[in-house]
Amino acid sequence: MSLLPEEELAEELTGGPAVEGRAPSRLKVVAGRFLRSRQGMLGLAVLALMFLLAFCGPLVNRWSYTDKDFMAFLQPPSATHWFGTLQTGADVFAVTMRGMQKSLIVGLLAALVSTALAAVVGAFAGYFLGWTDRALSWLTDLLLVLPAFLILAIMSPLFGSGQWALFVIMLALFLWMITSKVVRGMTISLKEREYIQAARYMGVRPTTIIFRHVLPNLSSLLIVDATLNVSSAILTETSLSYFGFGIQPPDVSFGTLIADGSRTAVYAPWTFWFVAGLLVITVLAVNLIGDALRDAFDPTAKRPR
Repeated sequence: MSLLPEEELAEELTGGPAVEGRAPSRLKVVAGRFLRSRQGMLGLAVLALMFLLAFCGPLVNRWSYTDKDFMAFLQPPSATHWFGTLQTGADVFAVTMRGMQKSLIVGLLAALVSTALAAVVGAFAGYFLGWTDRALSWLTDLLLVLPAFLILAIMSPLFGSGQWALFVIMLALFLWMITSKVVRGMTISLKEREYIQAARYMGVRPTTIIFRHVLPNLSSLLIVDATLNVSSAILTETSLSYFGFGIQPPDVSFGTLIADGSRTAVYAPWTFWFVAGLLVITVLAVNLIGDALRDAFDPTAKRPR
């Protein structure tokens, strides 16, 4: 017995036979599309490997990022120091793993905070309109024209050792504005849908409608935006830390390590190229995941055969 077109589509998207009389959920459809994406799975595997390396690598290394080997200054990679040593005698592998940990955490947290802020501001502005929309739109436009790099550089003395959480918040405050404008426009369209109108006529509170009906219907945009914001946050943090305005010593990140390694990259390339290569690989993996998620949520995108 041949399958109906809907069953064929369900089997193709979910990777298995369709259950009779039951359409696949949207989550299963999106997951099936993502799992069929080679670039998405490659990016996910590489990113998982980066996390495993960053957080488990130090456990199998005899050197801590604060240790100094005074018998091995600026030595090339060896069995004792896998990535070599710096001019100070610090183990390059240990400090690189510490820097990767910090950059990954900053990137993830900044992306989550900025996406959540964009979702709330855009949804409230688009749903209420009126004075709420004008006030939030004015705030959004103001932040768009402010020189984010300069402001973060001026506030860099506040990002001392142990204050990286404040740096994450400040970084997230300059990543959400464009997404909030997109969310606002989509919310204006969504609020005219029948189920939103029905909820309003039933007396459901506006905040409940926003969080239970509006934002869940924008989940595809928000998930993709959060994923892509991870790479943006990592690169922004790296740029700021490179110029001394981000993560402050004695802590380290990709930016501080690249800044230090660039001074010795010509005659001691291991101090620069290991951390630079891991930065490129991490950002590329995140971008591959973001592109695959965008295609998975888009029903018109071409699927790999």
